[in-house]
Amino acid sequence: MSPEVKAPSQASADGAARSQLLTEAEGRTHPNAEKLALVIPTLREAENISGLLDHVRSVLNPVGIDYEILVVDDDSRDGTEEIVSAISQQDPRVRLLVRKGERGLSGAVLYGWRQTGATILGVMDADLQHPPELLPKLISAILAGHDLAIGSRYTPGGQVGGWNPVRKLLSSVAVWATWPIQRAGVRAKDPMTGFFMLRREAIDGIVFQPSGFKLLLEILVRGRLRSIQEVPFSFGSRYRGASKANSKVALDYAKLLARLYAERFGLGRRA
Repeated sequence: MSPEVKAPSQASADGAARSQLLTEAEGRTHPNAEKLALVIPTLREAENISGLLDHVRSVLNPVGIDYEILVVDDDSRDGTEEIVSAISQQDPRVRLLVRKGERGLSGAVLYGWRQTGATILGVMDADLQHPPELLPKLISAILAGHDLAIGSRYTPGGQVGGWNPVRKLLSSVAVWATWPIQRAGVRAKDPMTGFFMLRREAIDGIVFQPSGFKLLLEILVRGRLRSIQEVPFSFGSRYRGASKANSKVALDYAKLLARLYAERFGLGRRA
C-alpha cells in the first residue's frame, strides 16, 4: 500500500487534498448528516470478533447516530473473514475489508477510513481490551464540539489493568517522550491509546505513516485540532488470542517518534 492516505485525484490538487479520506464508491453521507465509521482492525481475531460486533452494535443502536462498522482484516485466514461476512449479510452496517500482503494497525485504520464518507471517524481494538460501553461517551464528546475524543488510561479515573511493573514503566516512559512534541492546549495524557474518535476534517488531506501502532500520536502532533477530550476507561485483559506487540512494533514507534521530533523542531527533512 502506498504510504499516503489519499483518495483518487480530483479536478485540482486542492480538491484531491480535501477529498483524501473520502470513499471512492460507497459509504458517502449527506454533507450535513452526522455519521460514525468505526474501524476495527483484525489479525487472527476469529475467537473475539463475533461477540465484539454484537456488543458494539448493542451499545451503538440506542445512541441514535447513523453508523457503520468497518472490520479491516489483514488476511488472517483463521475464519475472521467468514464470520464477519456472515454478520454483514444480516446487517449491512457491518462491512468487511480485507488487505492482502499488508500488516500494521495504523495502515489498517487509515485504509478503513478511506472507504467511508462518515463525518466522525473512530477506531477500537478487536481483542476486547477496549470496552464498547465507552463509545457513547466518545460520541458525545465529539458532538459537544471537540475535534478528538480519546479513551484514556492515564486521565483521572483511567486504569491500565493488570500490567506488571516493567510494562507500566515502559509505557510511562513512552508517554513522557511524547510530551515535548505535543502541542500546548491539545496535549493528551494517553497519546498511545488505540481507542479514539475524531472529526474527519481534523485530518483530511494529511499524509500519515501507515506502519506501526501509534496513529493517535501522529494525529495529535500533525492534526488540525482545536479541542480534545480524554474519557477515562480501564484497560481490560485480553480474553482470547495473542498480543501483536513485538520488537518491530517498538522499532516502528521509535522511528515515528524520531520523525515527529525532527518535524516539530526542524531537525531535518520529514521522512
